Amino acid sequence: MQFDVLTLFPEMFKILNESIIGRAKEKKLININLINIRDFSKDKHKKVDDTPYGGGAGMVLMPDVVYDAYNSVKSENAKVIYMSPQGKKLNQKKVEELSKHKNLILLCGHYEGIDQRVIEEIVDEEISIGDYVLTGGEIPAMVLIDTVSRYVEGVLKEDSTKEESFSQGLLEYPQYTRPEIFKNRQVPEILLSGHHQNIDKWRRKQSLKITLNKRPDLLEKINLSEEDKEYLNSLKK
Repeated sequence: MQFDVLTLFPEMFKILNESIIGRAKEKKLININLINIRDFSKDKHKKVDDTPYGGGAGMVLMPDVVYDAYNSVKSENAKVIYMSPQGKKLNQKKVEELSKHKNLILLCGHYEGIDQRVIEEIVDEEISIGDYVLTGGEIPAMVLIDTVSRYVEGVLKEDSTKEESFSQGLLEYPQYTRPEIFKNRQVPEILLSGHHQNIDKWRRKQSLKITLNKRPDLLEKINLSEEDKEYLNSLKK
């Protein structure tokens, strides 16, 4: 999968050379191409922004510079995403949808934003990672690359994403490993039983319980079995 990132700060993306994403890059399962918007400035001082028409604080990225940066990597099949606090909030459904694309172009804003004309000209969709404002779009772009890359075939072991939080609409059940006893806390006996059917049932109930306690809103968005509903009702009593 190809990620083309239009940014003023390509050095920030070095963190993506580590861990799972770094290994995916080494295996050429994904490619992260960083395009420095400043390289397309027509100014001898590499200026890329100017004061906003109509007045106001801050500086605005100029449309021609951004467009030329985009034009250097544009592709007929690429989807252009502007990382913006005004966009639709990123969620698991959107992540899985984006993972089906072969090429994503991510536009990272900075300062007071980007001239609206170039946004209207090139952007297919605006995406936010939350209802707050960051200094720029680089961190949101890294979040999107990380989450989407996990769904690219070969990046994770088969079935690794199926039981994660949000993958089935519920939060994930608790995990345990050695030692069997830690600070007088024992690993739940069911996990030591070797009875996989009972373990699966226990994990399902744990996911339901955790979701009810931490994110009850999620329960309204999924189809629950009668057994699930009965268990949840027992917890509410």
